[in-house]
Amino acid sequence: MGMVDSPNERRGSKRSARQRKRLGFKLDMTPMVDVAFLLLTFFMLTTTFAKSNTMEINIPPETGEVAVAELNVMTLRVPGDGFAYWSLGEAAPRRVPLYDSADAHASLGSELRQVLRQETGKNRKMVIVVRISDKAKYKALVDIIDEFNLMKIDRFSLDEFTPEDEAATQRAVAMR
Repeated sequence: MGMVDSPNERRGSKRSARQRKRLGFKLDMTPMVDVAFLLLTFFMLTTTFAKSNTMEINIPPETGEVAVAELNVMTLRVPGDGFAYWSLGEAAPRRVPLYDSADAHASLGSELRQVLRQETGKNRKMVIVVRISDKAKYKALVDIIDEFNLMKIDRFSLDEFTPEDEAATQRAVAMR
């Protein structure tokens, strides 16, 4: 049992002989400890923890290839220069701004959203191949995938950004 005892002795000098003796007292700490643990368990059991915000991505099996017609493939290249370059099949890529403004919290560009909406509206079998450069920010990839989820686009693929993609984006810049 948790008890606090007070000493029953005098303190100080002997010159005050007429001082009264202090009476000892006992304080039982058990109920206070019980209440503390009850409160602790109550708050631990009733607290909700922050749930992680995850996105489910289905990955195809590594064996076997999926054949898709060239007209059903849209390639979206993100080299990290603030623009996205999109093309259908083997056509020359077209340049659109990735974001509406230079603000760090800006949403994906309205022109890019319009292109995605139009092209997937025309062709429901459209597969979008996203090729993002090492120079691009991770936020750009997350924003693109978030936009796909908002538009209910579930047919997309992530691929490597190759030197051919770099050359294609350079040609699109030069044509402008």
